[in-house]
Amino acid sequence: MRVIAELPRPDCKISIFSMNMKFIIKFEQGNLEQSFKISEMDVTGGLDGIFQLLDEEFITKVVARFKLMNEDFYAAYQRYEG
Repeated sequence: MRVIAELPRPDCKISIFSMNMKFIIKFEQGNLEQSFKISEMDVTGGLDGIFQLLDEEFITKVVARFKLMNEDFYAAYQRYEG
């Protein structure tokens, strides 16, 4: 797996990887991460196509999902701590 692009943002880090004819798009925020895989054959324009896919609407929803993930993890940890 090799990194082909990184997009640092104030709300998350975005890394784009290439592996086995797939693009892997990884979003990181603190100790949480989300990843999406898409076949290189399904993206017109290669890496430029990935940049078009990652529009602000999509990124906003990913960031909102991080908030929910964090809340879920915190609630689970509180149950664990008992």
